[in-house]
Amino acid sequence: MTDQTNSQTWHVDVQGYPLDLPIVPINPDFAISLMMVIDLGVKFGEHIGKCLAEKIAPLRPDIIVGPATLGIPVAIEVTRALGLDQYVVLQKSPKLHLSDALEYKLTSITSKGEQRILLDRAAIPLIKGRRVVVVDDVVASGSSLKAALELVREAGGEIVGAGVILTEAQEWREVLGDDVEHLVSVAHIPQFAPDADGTWQPISGT
Repeated sequence: MTDQTNSQTWHVDVQGYPLDLPIVPINPDFAISLMMVIDLGVKFGEHIGKCLAEKIAPLRPDIIVGPATLGIPVAIEVTRALGLDQYVVLQKSPKLHLSDALEYKLTSITSKGEQRILLDRAAIPLIKGRRVVVVDDVVASGSSLKAALELVREAGGEIVGAGVILTEAQEWREVLGDDVEHLVSVAHIPQFAPDADGTWQPISGT
């Protein structure tokens, strides 16, 4: 099998902003195209913030919530584009001030082992009783986004929507359940399997 892992990319048009994403193997028979939003610059951040804000604005959110790490720049730019000020970050690292935080455990396709997301109890007043939209960079398995949505609900927030830059494949639909109806996105990417020559090809149906 020819090694194509260091050269193949997948082209995606993010609502007028072209990206060539590297295809990264998860194992010998499965790969994803990887978008690291923190490496794509200020202009891309501003662009996706405006694109998502246009889709989210009709939901009339009071506050935007984004999970660390890659959801943070998305939350900042969407908040800015909506003309809001404050946003809430769901953390993954158990820092000192999070010793009594609300938490939700999960597993993710791009991270090894069990993870947890944490909500600082000091941020609960920003969420409780308010209209909340959770944003992130990509939804793949759906586990990270579902965990964020459930943590917001535990904190008393009213989930009125969710937004991501990219949807990946289709697995997230079952995991999100009824929350699928509230999800908006800007573009879609498939997942990949190798052909007989070792070249990564999109998996049918993804």
